[in-house]
Amino acid sequence: MIKPKQKLALISIISIWVLSALLLIVATNAYAQNRPQSTNLYSQVQLFSEVLYKLKQYYVTDLNDEELIKAAIEGMLGSTDPHTTYFTPEEFKEFTTSTKGAFGGLGIQIDKIGDYITVVSPIEGTPAYRMGITAGDKIVKVNGESMVGLSTDEAIKRMRGEVGTKVQITISRPGLAEPIDFEITRETIKIKSVPYSFKLDNGVGYIRLTQFSENTLSELRAALNNLESEGIRGLIIDLRWNPGGLLDQAVDTVNEFIGQNRLVVETKGRTENKQLYTRYAVKERNYPVIVLVNEASASASEIFAGSLQDWDKGLVMGKNTFGKGSVQQLIPLSNGNGIKITTAYYYIKSGRCIHKMSNDNILKGKEVSTADLEQESELNRKQVYYTANNRKVYGGGGIQPDIVVESDFLTLFGVELRRKNVFFNFAVDYLVAHNHQFDEKAEISDKTMNDFLNYASKNGIKYTQADVDSADSFIRTTIKSELVRKVKGDAEAYKITISQDKQLMEAIALFDRFKTLDQMFSYAASLNGKKEK
Repeated sequence: MIKPKQKLALISIISIWVLSALLLIVATNAYAQNRPQSTNLYSQVQLFSEVLYKLKQYYVTDLNDEELIKAAIEGMLGSTDPHTTYFTPEEFKEFTTSTKGAFGGLGIQIDKIGDYITVVSPIEGTPAYRMGITAGDKIVKVNGESMVGLSTDEAIKRMRGEVGTKVQITISRPGLAEPIDFEITRETIKIKSVPYSFKLDNGVGYIRLTQFSENTLSELRAALNNLESEGIRGLIIDLRWNPGGLLDQAVDTVNEFIGQNRLVVETKGRTENKQLYTRYAVKERNYPVIVLVNEASASASEIFAGSLQDWDKGLVMGKNTFGKGSVQQLIPLSNGNGIKITTAYYYIKSGRCIHKMSNDNILKGKEVSTADLEQESELNRKQVYYTANNRKVYGGGGIQPDIVVESDFLTLFGVELRRKNVFFNFAVDYLVAHNHQFDEKAEISDKTMNDFLNYASKNGIKYTQADVDSADSFIRTTIKSELVRKVKGDAEAYKITISQDKQLMEAIALFDRFKTLDQMFSYAASLNGKKEK
């Protein structure tokens, strides 16, 4: 068995081996063009060959070349950034599934942060979402087997399976002392970019955009056509928890609001430098648009929000976005393998770079202090850029909203109720007892509330009156939402759920105060002016 220190040494050695194979031709060409530089590279290749020869000659046991080469490649790529990765043929298939088709799974977007597989966002309407899996949860076990240190691809492989089968995942959640278990039944996860779109009571349209996949533009156009046929006076586009997706879809959806032949984003790198413009002639949309974002809005969603901000076509509200602004290119290798390499960074029209450099260190498990993060944020806030109409916008490393709005806080009691699926199970029993009837216009009575609390107690959940008082509105709303879901479907249930959404409610209120986007921009500028003073 190879000991950890031996393995580390071998990874380093074989990394040179693989590197030499990739760069030998480059070194030869460079030698003819630039002798001093190539001489150094050639000597490194010679050194590699010498080390490899000695390793094969003297190492105590035979080594599995295939395993060593894969470890070497992964070790080499690991010295770059967390988004540059190696794929086996199976892993490549899993990777491409995230933007196409459907699969049997739980319904979560994940990433590896340090040694832990971490939930970036649950996908709305999926088993994980219904059970209360939330952004920031660390998946420490699957079916009792440790997930610590595994790659995202291996984690996906273990969590996916046949539709209808069950899987137990163990979560470590910030703020909770002990890990918690969830038993989840796998379902067919259909990837839909626009799960909800409807007209609000005040005449404003609402579109929830969950990701940028191959059908996003067609889904968005259909939603816009339906809402505009109903005569909306404004629009809210909700990009919170949107992890991004396909760049071309982000550009094409921006196109719907800013028009044809407008610069959306540039990619700048050593070998990749492109400017991406909108392509289609579209009708002018004169109603005001608000884009909602939060800390989990990333990549393509940041391009969308920042572009509407840069072209003065949308006011951005919420919290600073994630800051994932690097460009990856998928390059096929022999035997069906592939490599995903970071080749450039995104810069939107105003000149802002979306990428937040500290995220790379965090995702790689490096220690980043609070002081480091605060210093980075402060520097970003001091960077001033200008929109098409000369409005000031700030920062890099994510999109800074025109108006900052804090999100709701869910109490630990509320978290526990969702984790144990109490709302879902109570709604099932309630509807059985009431002949599957529930009036969606009715409020949750005190009797139903007490019945729910008794049900929670019977399921081992302990609470105080203070817990109930602090979560009363959340509990009543969620009970009603679950009951309506089973009677009227997900869309009607979602409308009830968002009635308690602080960020959304503030966006809706802004339409009641101001009729035009320019008035909203002026209000945002006045708020920022007060902060600067």
